[in-house]
Amino acid sequence: MAETTAPAIRATPLLRRPWTIAVLALVLAVLVGVPVLWHARTSPSVLSVLLLLAAFLVTESVQLHLEVRRQTISASPTELAIVVGLVEVGGLWTAVAQVVAIAVVMRLRGSPTVKLTFNVALAVVELAAALGVLAVLPRVDVADPLSWLVLVVAMLVVWVVSVLGVGAVITLTEGFPGWSFWVSAVPNAVVGPLCAVVAVIGMLVTRETSWAWALIAPAFVAGVLLFRQSSRASRERRTVQRVYDFARRVESVTPDEAGTREIVRAVRELLNADRAALWLPPYLDDGPQLVVDAAEGGLRWYDGPGDPDDLLRRRSLAVQAGGSVLLSATRADAPERAALDRRAAREVLGAPVVTAAGEPGYLEVCDRQGDIVNFVDGDRGALDSMLTHVNAAIRQQQLMAQIRYDADHDRLTGLPNRQRLAAEIDALLAVDPAMARAGLVLAALDGYTDVTDTLGHAASDELLLVTAGLLREHAPPQAVVARMEGGQFAVLLPGLSLAATEHAARRLREAASTRARVAGLDLEVSLTIGVAAAPVHGSDAGTLIQRADVALLAAHTSAGVATYHPVLDQQSLRRLQLGTELETAMAEGQISVVYQPIIDARTADIVSVETLVRWHHPRYGDVPPEDFISLAEQIGRIGSLTDHVLGLALDRCRRWLDQDIAISVAVNLSARCLVEPDLVDRVRNALREHGVPGDLLTLELTEGSVVDDTVRNSTVLADLHALGLRLSMDDFGTGYSSLSQLRLLPIDELKIDKSFVLGMSTSQNESFIARSIVELAHNLGLRVVAEGVEDEVTRDLLAQMGCDKLQGFLVSRPLPEDRLEGWLLARTGVRSAPPGATHRRLFVRT
Repeated sequence: MAETTAPAIRATPLLRRPWTIAVLALVLAVLVGVPVLWHARTSPSVLSVLLLLAAFLVTESVQLHLEVRRQTISASPTELAIVVGLVEVGGLWTAVAQVVAIAVVMRLRGSPTVKLTFNVALAVVELAAALGVLAVLPRVDVADPLSWLVLVVAMLVVWVVSVLGVGAVITLTEGFPGWSFWVSAVPNAVVGPLCAVVAVIGMLVTRETSWAWALIAPAFVAGVLLFRQSSRASRERRTVQRVYDFARRVESVTPDEAGTREIVRAVRELLNADRAALWLPPYLDDGPQLVVDAAEGGLRWYDGPGDPDDLLRRRSLAVQAGGSVLLSATRADAPERAALDRRAAREVLGAPVVTAAGEPGYLEVCDRQGDIVNFVDGDRGALDSMLTHVNAAIRQQQLMAQIRYDADHDRLTGLPNRQRLAAEIDALLAVDPAMARAGLVLAALDGYTDVTDTLGHAASDELLLVTAGLLREHAPPQAVVARMEGGQFAVLLPGLSLAATEHAARRLREAASTRARVAGLDLEVSLTIGVAAAPVHGSDAGTLIQRADVALLAAHTSAGVATYHPVLDQQSLRRLQLGTELETAMAEGQISVVYQPIIDARTADIVSVETLVRWHHPRYGDVPPEDFISLAEQIGRIGSLTDHVLGLALDRCRRWLDQDIAISVAVNLSARCLVEPDLVDRVRNALREHGVPGDLLTLELTEGSVVDDTVRNSTVLADLHALGLRLSMDDFGTGYSSLSQLRLLPIDELKIDKSFVLGMSTSQNESFIARSIVELAHNLGLRVVAEGVEDEVTRDLLAQMGCDKLQGFLVSRPLPEDRLEGWLLARTGVRSAPPGATHRRLFVRT
């Protein structure tokens, strides 16, 4: 017989209440079934009724369940007992035996009384319908082939009545069940006729010889066992197929909440559960996530999965080798029953899941929709099989989310990057491009490059983290703080006008101005800020960022904060044009050099000239060196510029040599040049090309570039020194070099920064610093040059300290080549070459 059961209905309308449906079915059974059965009463032996009852108990106990949402379609070989009963015992006693068997079996299963009542009534109506079909025969004769056909048709009618009856109940209580319900019930149509055929064969054989029961009984038992095994195998096949379908379903979920919800829904549908929930720990920028999915779209929030102290969650996460944990109301103690009650569930399966970060998550499913098959007898193993796919899907989701996160976030600070900032700006302004207001602040960390050059990338990274923390702390809650590149940050301020953005920018700059402990040093943290605002300065991300960047460039030469103005575009255009014209300017002679003499402090001999670069632009006039040198560094032309200056300096040195005069030339070397792999070869070739010995060339290096980790760990300084030239550390005293570093580096001389020299005549502290530097250098075997000497008092003090060389306005200002020649003719005399030397020396006449 095909049996379909419907669960208890929660709806309140009268016709939708379970007992209403059960009573109506019972009334129908009494009105239709009882008269038909009473008319078919017989007087069988007690033994035959008891044997029939036993047959019903066995067949009702062996069922193949097929769940369709909240309905469970059950197929069993009950028709075997029905056919035998109708032929041998009669309709009334067959109904009595089946009703008793249904009551016993359903009570043992713990089915509710309302369902038992409905199934009993349905069984009576089914038997009445079968008797109605048999009524076409004058009497049922097993030996008559026509009776065989009528019995087969009767069992088909039993199946039709069963399916129509339960389908009607489902429609009344839950609405039309869908075509899947009817389609899934069709295969059971063959069970009844097949049972009728088997029963007829058994009765025919028995009538030939009563000993046939000795064969039929074992065959009957074997058939029941085979049916039961087939039921189990069929359920396992369906489980395997559903797990396979589940794996295909979740393998391509999206890396967002919708994808996570799809995983939870797939779990729930696979197990035909009422609810499923997935809790995931925090990941990236997201906090803990709890996704709940309920059947029929009736999403209900419930307590338990999100509670770390929940009994079931703790037990599930404590499982060492994975697998699931089951709580069932029928076998629960008091704490377990409390865990079920907080979920309003009869049984719950919980299992641990593993995220991409290796942290434990938690998955649980509550209550099967069908109430015949439970998690123990049904698909508990399916969840265990599914966990591998769930873990893989979640890890794939999170790894995809990690890729997307990395694509629009800065790795070091975790802040959004330029691409993410642009997307945030466009999304904000897309709502109303003409009226939407937003401020954009670009902040550059002052001294970032110096810290990197001096202390290395680890220290500058530490400084960036400090700055990012300060901006996060002091930016408004609704602001988006992003890192652009290098030492540059951005703060997007939704809803702010230009005036409010300027005010917020100044507050941010003040709040971020502090001292921070970085690499064991107390460093000043300060920001230079450029401001732009929408819609005043642009209505899209590209325009707004570009104009804030223009304002940031202007802020470097103002009070530290600048707001975009169209006039600033001309300055940016000027910088762009200078960058494109740099090579041409060197080729056409626009970029030249001036020379500042350096004298011996004791003898006043001119021992060297420092070569300083200048650019006289045909449209812009004299361009400040710091402007185009930093520009050359940024655009990668500093190497070409250095080669140009070095060539001019060595050419001048060669012409002095041709006059039998030895004057060394000093050329400043950028920190970026020191990391160029061909620097040594270029210097060697320049010396060879101009025929200048190495001892007449001095390369001046900044203190920061010399102590940079990259430079110290390479052989570039040693290789340069091996060319015979001298290495001078420029602006000594303003950086972070240590005595041990000086001792290990191939440096020949130190140049005391002019900030110490200028105040020597009026400040004992500056004089003390200068004296300490001179003594330090001499103790290390180095010569000392003092730059910025502008008066005779300072000159005399330095001479008394033992300073080796002097440079400054007292000797001469930087002079172009033609004026330098005139200065030399007017101010200097010529000494004869000293013993062992090949060239003469110039000295300043007093």
